Formats: sequence, structure tokens, C-alpha cells
Amino acid sequence: MPAGKTEDEHVDIKKAIITAAGKSQRTLPLQTLVDRDGQTKTALRILIEEILAAGIDQICVVVCPGDQAAYAVAAAGSGARLQFVEQTAALGYGHAVFCAREFVDNQPFLLLVGDHLYVSGGPKRCAQQLVEIAEAENAAVSAVQATHESKLPYYGAIGGHLVASRKGLYEISRVLEKPTPTEAEQTLIVPGLRAGHYLCFFGMHVLTPVVMELLREELAQAGTRTVPLSAALAKLAGRGRYLASELSGRRYDIGVKYGLLTAQMALALDGQDRDEVMSGLLELLARRELR
Repeated sequence: MPAGKTEDEHVDIKKAIITAAGKSQRTLPLQTLVDRDGQTKTALRILIEEILAAGIDQICVVVCPGDQAAYAVAAAGSGARLQFVEQTAALGYGHAVFCAREFVDNQPFLLLVGDHLYVSGGPKRCAQQLVEIAEAENAAVSAVQATHESKLPYYGAIGGHLVASRKGLYEISRVLEKPTPTEAEQTLIVPGLRAGHYLCFFGMHVLTPVVMELLREELAQAGTRTVPLSAALAKLAGRGRYLASELSGRRYDIGVKYGLLTAQMALALDGQDRDEVMSGLLELLARRELR
């Protein structure tokens, strides 16, 4: 089968990659939070459970050299289902994904970034929602979230059109890495979104093996320059059917200012201790009003 024929590949996802080797990212998955069940866990463990809930039990974590031991501890007994690959050169997110090519072994895969956590808005976790959409549509699918233009410097963004009769499912026509508001307004307008909002990546993708070939091409041309994943995704949009989906849930970037706090509050307000947390917040706010 030709390398670009993603529409002919059967998308059956059995493997997942977590990237965690970025200079500003490498310690974030090791941070500790309290999950929805009131259990203390690392962000890495919460991400692993997100993947397992999607029916995937082969996981590769891309780490910096020397970080494997700390990550093995943070994974809390994930055992044989977990592998580690080192990104030995800081050549960007696309290169980090490419480092896991032997693990992928020409199969479709779920991809998560190590500095995002997810809170579902329904009974199914976000990764499970995305995997089910990709398998049903037999296509690569990137999760997206409507995001205000002030946040564009942090995310890749897509342009496209809504798939007929499918709420929240889009056919991708263009991908830009961290566009300026002007670039987004000119090329990434998606009908139906609020003014000043664009569909930005959620930090979660189901990708077909052709992405690894596209990354190989990008890296060969880049030399010592860093390669973003979006460079390959932009080409993927021209190679076959490539979709974006708004999931029922929200992403929380724990790498931004107050990101870890925001993610912790989202987990707490979605969990079994919601009433206790709400009472504590109301008491705190009331005390501040009395000052």
C-alpha cells in the first residue's frame, strides 16, 4: 500500500505514546495530585490510567536520558505494559514522537503529551472517546478544543469544515503551529465558533503509521533545527482523510502558570469529594470578602 493512503488503513489502536522529554516538560508528569477518587497519584499515573481506560495496554514514554528511573517510580507499578525510549537530542516534539517509531512498528497509535491532564464531561474518558471515533471513522483523528486567540502562542491549531450531520467532527484542511491571531483569522476560521476562538490541539491524537514517514522526511530536511509535530500533521491533511474532534471534556495544561493548580481543582470538582471542595472554596472566598 502506498505510504500516503491513510484512508485504506484499518485503524485498530493497541499502542500509545506519551512524550515527556521537553526541557520545560520533563518534571511535570512526576508532579503529584489527588485524583477524582481521592487517591494521591503522579500526573504520569493519571495519564496511564487514561490510556488503559481506552483499552490500550502497550505504552511507550519518551523521556530525557537519565529520567527513566524516576518515571518508572512515578508510573507506580505499570510493569510490563510500559516501555521507555530516550530522546537523546532536543530536536522538538516531532522528533520525540519519531523516537518511538520502533515501538509503533507500523501500527496506528494514541499520542498524549505528558504535560496535559484531562477531565471528561461524560461517562467515557477523553482518550476512550477519541479512540472510538478513530476506529469508527477509520481515520487519523486529533482532539481539539475551542480556544481563545490569547492562547494561540501555546498550541497548534487547525482549519477545516464540519462533517455533515456530525456535531463536533471536522475535516481538517490546514494545520498551523502556534499561529498569530492574524494568521489564524486569515486561514483558520471554522464556521460556528465564537468570535476570537479557534480549534486548537487538545494534546491527544490517534495517528496512522504514515505520520512516522512524514516525520522522517521532515527530520531529513531539518538538519539541526527542531521539528514540530504539526509539520507532519499539515502534510497528513493532504495525504488522506484526517479529522478533528471536539470531545466531551477539557484539557488542562499543567505547564502554564497555575496550570497544576487548575488541573487539581478540575479533578477535585469532578470527583467524590466535590461537595467538600466546594465548601472549602466558598469559605475561602467568603473570608476574602470580609477583609
